[in-house]
Amino acid sequence: MSRTEQFSCLLVDDDVGFTAMTGRIVQEAGGNCSVCHSLKAAKAAVSEKVFDVVILDNGLPDGTGFDFYPQLARRNPATIVVMITGAPELSQAVELTRNGLFDYLKKPVDADAFAALLERAKLRLKRQEPNSMPDALLGNSAKIKNVALQLQQVAQHAHAQVLLLGETGTGKDLAARYLHRLTFGTKAASAPYVALNCPNVPAEMFEAELFGSEKGAYTGAERRRQGLVEAAQAGTLFLDEVAEIPLGLQSKLLRFLESREYRPLGGTEVAQFAGRIVAATNRSLAEEVKAGRMRQDLMYRLDVFTVHLPPLREMMEDLDTIANGLLNQLCQKYERPVPALRRDDLQSLRPYPFPGNVRELRNLLERSLLRTDPAARELVMDLDWLRTRSDTTLLRGDEPSGQKPGVAPHNLSPIEQQEYELIAKTLASEQGGIRRTAAKLGLTHQALLRRLQKWPELRQTVSSSE
Repeated sequence: MSRTEQFSCLLVDDDVGFTAMTGRIVQEAGGNCSVCHSLKAAKAAVSEKVFDVVILDNGLPDGTGFDFYPQLARRNPATIVVMITGAPELSQAVELTRNGLFDYLKKPVDADAFAALLERAKLRLKRQEPNSMPDALLGNSAKIKNVALQLQQVAQHAHAQVLLLGETGTGKDLAARYLHRLTFGTKAASAPYVALNCPNVPAEMFEAELFGSEKGAYTGAERRRQGLVEAAQAGTLFLDEVAEIPLGLQSKLLRFLESREYRPLGGTEVAQFAGRIVAATNRSLAEEVKAGRMRQDLMYRLDVFTVHLPPLREMMEDLDTIANGLLNQLCQKYERPVPALRRDDLQSLRPYPFPGNVRELRNLLERSLLRTDPAARELVMDLDWLRTRSDTTLLRGDEPSGQKPGVAPHNLSPIEQQEYELIAKTLASEQGGIRRTAAKLGLTHQALLRRLQKWPELRQTVSSSE
């Protein structure tokens, strides 16, 4: 039976009358309802089964939903969680919502409002169904197919460590999630996927965040804290921007990677991690070692099975596929019909090098979608924003003295005009050197030659030795 017709729900509340009332509404909405009256019982329930929806009371006899929520979210990230409280706090609601909470309701809960909330939850579940989940790797170019092939190869070895390299915005987290789905198949929804953005963790809390801590391990540690390694047990632990871990902490990570053993801060018992570790960075590990910011032995330990994610500017043949795929995802997010992308708009995007890669393209499409009337058949592309980005990210510096760009043709689009002027200025600054110009612009030699063939006016500044 489809998840939109039937879903599993866990009610966690010590108020018997409340669970009876909400349980009836859940059943009327097509849900199978389980009830727990304490955090201890709830923890046992979620360890045995992955629920589609959890209705969680904040005030329970043995703890708070606020403290339990991070553990629940890490263990089952696809679960929809709704917090119920009799004493709402704005700061608490904001923090929970930022960390993925679906909704935050105040007691007494209105029955109609609760039923409407369940309908919204069912829509979210429908978008999470396997046949509606977008593929993480969009495109048909040889480069993206090579990435997919490498991930498919390593997915057969569930404990093999993987390193993802690529510029900011190339989709390293999406590739890690894609690998997670390939590895665990139909069990991917229940196998935990836990991500840590390494630079966001204060150095003094890094060990406790990764390995957990026992009660009293440090000032303010009033209870045992589960670490991300434990939360990712039998699943995937994703260490993003791993090259930015402070040098003094790298030995602790190295020991864990080598032995797969860890010990919570303040604890005495050693635990073993059974799962996959995926690390990612936008930096050159060799350069980090050379600069003294990374241990050489850590570089060797990370570099076991390395996958390079190409920048968007090297996959312009996939621009249509990627843009349409991203737009479909965004329309699912905002529950809107999918407008068509105009071919002229896509052509206008091709000369832009997208320094922010796929993330920048997604941001452009999202801005454009929000500015487009939901009833419109075509997307109104926010090209003014793109031209502003071109001005600030591409056309920096003064025009080289003594040499002026060639006169541009009159029939260029605004984006082509920007590209034409940028190539002309860079050719001038590099004394007409094609290879140096291509390298500075982030283009291949052949890509720049194609543009020179397209715009013969630019060839007047090319060095005769080229």
